[in-house]
Amino acid sequence: MSTTLLQAVNAALATVIDPELRRPITELGMVDSVEITDDGTVRLAVLLTIAGCPLRDTITRDSEAALLEVPGVTAVEVDLRVMTQAQRDALKEQLRGPGGERGIPFNQPGSLTKVFAVASGKGGVGKSSVTVNLACSLGAQGLRVGIVDADVYGFSVPALMGITQAPTRVDDMILPPVAYGVKVISIGMFVTGNQPVAWRGPMLHRALEQFLTDVYFGDLDVLFLDLPPGTGDIAISVAQLLPKAEILVVTTPQAAAADVAERAGAIATQTGQTVAGVIENMSFLEMPDGGRMDLFGTGGGEVLAERLSGSTGTDVPLLGQIPLDILLREGGDSGKPIVLGGPDTPAAAVLSGIAGKLAARPRGLAGMKLDVQPR
Repeated sequence: MSTTLLQAVNAALATVIDPELRRPITELGMVDSVEITDDGTVRLAVLLTIAGCPLRDTITRDSEAALLEVPGVTAVEVDLRVMTQAQRDALKEQLRGPGGERGIPFNQPGSLTKVFAVASGKGGVGKSSVTVNLACSLGAQGLRVGIVDADVYGFSVPALMGITQAPTRVDDMILPPVAYGVKVISIGMFVTGNQPVAWRGPMLHRALEQFLTDVYFGDLDVLFLDLPPGTGDIAISVAQLLPKAEILVVTTPQAAAADVAERAGAIATQTGQTVAGVIENMSFLEMPDGGRMDLFGTGGGEVLAERLSGSTGTDVPLLGQIPLDILLREGGDSGKPIVLGGPDTPAAAVLSGIAGKLAARPRGLAGMKLDVQPR
């Protein structure tokens, strides 16, 4: 075996990314053995986390493609094996830290993840569509993004993202499915068909807590929580479990919708959270002659931002006004958000602009330990 060829093969394997953990398979200890025959055939043994890994074909395909790019490699044979319990324990400890302790990583002093809870006063204002488009826009910019679909009764994020794959369970750790580079978890991934979820408050809190502790998101830049409408159990649980989460309030221009949405934002005065801004959806319909039709009135977002600024004592900006667009609805039905399927549309441009404003928000260093030593 040529040492140079072996080094090239190992370098190629380091470019193969595990589709769920989003880290190189070499870094995760998934490469069990590599053998190169005299005729240039690479025999690769890869360790899967579980026997029924749903993305085994993806790992095989990506490994073959990476190795066949190496000069001197004529063929690739991939042998998929399964980690032992000791190897899984070592992997969990590597991912979660010493001891593999459970907890909410986004509350750790060293966490730099921005957490945005997307809220609305009432249903039907497009809160979930806004959430997935903001997440996908940030993901397309190269950021590491995750979504927790916290709307347990009205979950819709998996369908909006085109996700049909179930999460992978590695002992007590859950690996969320990934779509368009965004990691997603939802109660909809654990129910059969369109079965309703009929839970009381304590069960809702426990489900959200499990999503935040048992689901391995890795090191995220941004985490979105798609909240149910109103100021009920989930909104209170988010304030308890993620006290540093900032609230994004989605409304329509209609005065009645803005009145109701004000309550969803004003809860920040009781929980000590920050309102990051207001997003006005369905703002207007562009007509063929270039004019605009205000189907749901005007000014609701501006009024809401002014009211929340007054009630919270902070500057709450109106981050953007998203026009009505049939492609926005079609993208939701097909599972491809408009920021990816129609990036040149006016609605996508506004959504991308809002995402850019959120990405530019500074992350505070309060409470973080800085590695500073006196000279």
